[in-house]
This record gives sequence, structure tokens and C-alpha cells, in this order.
Amino acid sequence: MELKEITIQAPQTSEEAMAMENKYGAHNYHPLPVVLDRGEGVYVWDIEGQQYFDFLSAYSAVNQGHCHPKIVAAMQAQTSKLTLTSRAFYNSNLGKYEKFVTEYFDYDKVLPMNSGAEAVETAIKIARKWAYDVKGVPANAAKIITCKQNFHGRTTTIVSFSTDVDATGGFGPYTPGFEMIPYNDLEALRKALNDPNVAGFLVEPIQGEAGVIVPSEDYITEAIKICRSANVLFIADEVQTGIARTGSLLGTCGSCSCKTNCERKKRNKHADILILGKALSGGAYPVSAVLADDSIMKVIHPGQHGSTFGGNPVAAEVAIAALEVVRDEDLAENARILGEKFRSAMNDLISETDLVSLVRGRGLLNAIVINDTPDSSTAWDICVKLKENGLLAKPTHGNIIRFAPPLVMTEDQLGECIAIIRKTILEFSK
Repeated sequence: MELKEITIQAPQTSEEAMAMENKYGAHNYHPLPVVLDRGEGVYVWDIEGQQYFDFLSAYSAVNQGHCHPKIVAAMQAQTSKLTLTSRAFYNSNLGKYEKFVTEYFDYDKVLPMNSGAEAVETAIKIARKWAYDVKGVPANAAKIITCKQNFHGRTTTIVSFSTDVDATGGFGPYTPGFEMIPYNDLEALRKALNDPNVAGFLVEPIQGEAGVIVPSEDYITEAIKICRSANVLFIADEVQTGIARTGSLLGTCGSCSCKTNCERKKRNKHADILILGKALSGGAYPVSAVLADDSIMKVIHPGQHGSTFGGNPVAAEVAIAALEVVRDEDLAENARILGEKFRSAMNDLISETDLVSLVRGRGLLNAIVINDTPDSSTAWDICVKLKENGLLAKPTHGNIIRFAPPLVMTEDQLGECIAIIRKTILEFSK
């Protein structure tokens, strides 16, 4: 095949950029009509130079703010030295990162991957292997319990245990070995774990994509106890809730405002398998990780799992820098304080308009429920108006708007954002 010379002119306007994506890209997303060109901290700018508050943070990947100078510097320094070796060889960065991240989250071992979905797939494989090698489950009989309305990614295996018809429709046959139970239902969990072939319970501490569904205060703690008593692995998908988003280092910490190595084990809030992604790199690079102690992780042997890019030198340096930013800038505490202020302001707004019926969330992972049907365009139209007023957010599940700004936001900046949301909602409801 002869390669022809291709000349590409960068789009000069938002309209040109959107038309180019629409013509040449697969239509697997429905973006808000804004074309982002630059970002810094809590702000992003479009091609025309219009500034916006980012209230989505790339689905909580940019907890540390856009283009954090420490993270960018770490990435730039490493990319000029060594970018990739594959795991066919050792590299001088990976061991340092592995020691750092395991001590940071208090686990024995880490298996490094790239995307959140890859990390979830990895955790499933580890749990199944543990079930066969340690628990004694018969070959090919291991079962993973998941929750309805979950979101763990969009691979073929993961959509096999999804209740989202958009994610599942037309992609069968589906992967067996999964059972879905209602979220925030401890009795359903107890019943499901009566099956001796259950390997693990895979759950989000807060269901983000479902509309920021926050479980009862004791749900995670009690679910861990139930799993332990049944010799079942508790697998926490903290790709979105982890790394300070909910006002604590991990969503499984509940209302705890810990930063690094708190008393999770003593309080029985330590997941057997921890899945991380998104903010593990501060949004600068694809980095994900699965952490577990030796009694679980040592069931994986050479040749049984891997990734060409997983654990590459750039990812290692970026992740260390990103986690240092979370610790040094006290982002968990900031998320906790600002989250309380945000929900208080939204509850005040509810008292002024019938358009918003509910606010829920923890830390700076929040959502408002619009008083309309899920198949209406109201939430989308509100987000378009928010964009016109200088704030970017996105609906989920039709009538729910998720609000998740970078955790580096200041109290004054949050006040500006609350004013934009109030103005938009109150004008929209007239």
C-alpha cells in the first residue's frame, strides 16, 4: 500500500472542529457543543478563547486541576528520557512507583494497567484465579456479584453485567459468571453469597454514572463484613470515587477525611482488591492500578496477565507526582469542605424552584435531579445554558446533572460557580 502525503489544517473555529469529528470519528459519544482547546486549574477555554469553569473534571480524572505544573513537569522530564520498554525488561521507574503506591494505599502489591476498564477486567481475573487456587471453587464455576445500575466500563465482559440498555443492546452474546443484585441492599448481598462459588463482590462506593447514588452510611462497612464472613473478596471500583473525590482518600472511607494511611483495616473498611484509575494520573496520562495483598495477588504468575503499556516509565512518574499533589495540597479535605457548601447551596436552591427536586453526593461528587422525566431534554438544555453562562456540566441518565469540579477549586471560585448555577436554574424555570 502506497502512503500518500496528507496535509491537515487544524480547525480554526468550534464549528469546524465539531464538523471534523462528526465526519471522521465514530459516533459513540454525544458531547456538549463546546470545543475545548486549553486548560489550567479549574478553567478551560474553547477555540475562540471563551473561558469556562470545568464542573465535570473529565469524569473525575482531573482532580488535581488541568495541567498541574508538578504533574506536567514529571511527564515532560520522563518523556525526554525513556517512554516505554514493555514488561519484557525492567525499567528504573516502575519499582519506585510500585513501592510508593502500595505504601500510599497500604497494600502489599500493585498490578499496573492503563485504563479504568482494563483495571476492572484485571480485578475480575485476579478474583477468579484466587477462587480456584485458594478458595477451591471448581474450574470455570466462579461467580462475581455486581450491582444493578453499575458502571465499570464498556468492554464486552463488563457490559455483560450492566443494566444500561445503551451499553448492552446489540453486543451479545454476553460473558457468563456474573449475578446482579440491587445496590445498597445488604440482605440481597447476604442471599447472593450463600452460593459457595462466589469469588467476589464488585461494587462502586458511590454509583457515579447512575446519577451519584450514595448508599446508606453503613452499607460499605457491612458489605465488607458480609464478604469476609463468606470468604468472598470485596472488590472496590474506586476509578471515579477514589483519590480524594468524595472528601476522603477513598470512597470506601465513608465520611473519613483521611489523606493516606488511615485506620481503614482497624475500622474494617479496607477492600480486598482496590481498583484505581482516572485521577491516578491527574488526567495527564492513562494510568490505572489494581492493588491487593500478597495472599491474593500472588495467584497471578508470569504469562497470565499483562499490558504493553502498563507500568511504563512515564506512567510511573506521572502517578507519583499526581498522588503527591493530592497529599501535599490536602485535596481530600478541600473536597469535603467545599462539597458541604455546595450541597447546602443546592438545597437552598431547591426551596426556591420546583425545577430541582433533589441534591445528593459526597465531597465534590454531586448531582441534582431535575424535576422532569428521564427521556426529556430539560437537563441537557440546562447544561447548554450553563455553558452559555460559563460553566460546563453534563447530564447523566436523562434528568440528572452531575457536578464534579477539580479538587483544587477555591471557596471563592465555588461561590462564583454556585452563582452561575443559581442564575441559570432560576432563569430557566421562569
